[in-house]
Amino acid sequence: MAVITISRQVAALGDEIASDLAKELGYVFIDRKQIERRIVECGFPQEKLLRYDERKPGFFASLAKDRDEYLNYLQYAVLEAAEHGNCILIGRGAFKILEDVPSLVSLRFVSADDIRLERLKKEKEWNDRQAQNRISESDTNRKGFHKSFFNMESEDPRNFLITLNTGILSREEAVKIIEATVKSYITPLKEECGKKMIERLLKGQRLVNQLLFDYKLSINFLHANIEENNDNVIILQGVADSQAIADKAVQTAAKILPSCEIRSAISIVQAFKAYQ
Repeated sequence: MAVITISRQVAALGDEIASDLAKELGYVFIDRKQIERRIVECGFPQEKLLRYDERKPGFFASLAKDRDEYLNYLQYAVLEAAEHGNCILIGRGAFKILEDVPSLVSLRFVSADDIRLERLKKEKEWNDRQAQNRISESDTNRKGFHKSFFNMESEDPRNFLITLNTGILSREEAVKIIEATVKSYITPLKEECGKKMIERLLKGQRLVNQLLFDYKLSINFLHANIEENNDNVIILQGVADSQAIADKAVQTAAKILPSCEIRSAISIVQAFKAYQ
């Protein structure tokens, strides 16, 4: 039950290799549009999606409550997709959301700028200026997206198991390398541990979304941490402006998950305002 995540530069053949790899391994390829659709199905407004989805939010958008709502829906959509394993997820910071999962194979695809330029010119029938503008815009947006939502540099190779230069490797060669890596790196133990961790993460994210979006509890940066050695102990973390709200979160969570022990580590900061 491996989960493969792909981070890629524009015109670095990310979608093409992901599609080839899915066929070779018999995995499900979950593309950009499927994740977008699931985010909207979960409750995030379609008209607001373009402000945040794999792009750096504008100044006012970055201060809006919608920003954190998008992130919670995104994390849920990624975890839900990863729950079944044997899948390939592309973009949207999936490698960061799943970074601690033992059965994760995180990949990054890059190519030299001149190669990406020529690919875009051929694919889109663009001139040099149009292709270069697309490269600059995409690189800036993806860098800004990861910095804004995950406070990280997406270009840092330390964030990935393998970085592949698809300006040197052919699609077939890249697929063979990845296929060999999956078969040698993913063991039955990693699969078992990975499945359990994804289940815990999804259970916690589902609870967070219910508290925030169904019960409208005003808690900023809410996170539900499920203890590794005891899935029935859940610790709520975040920032609220009153003890009454923190207590209500615990009580509501206990109703949602009556078999679990709910504890609070929610910080109380009166007059706290995270958004303008």
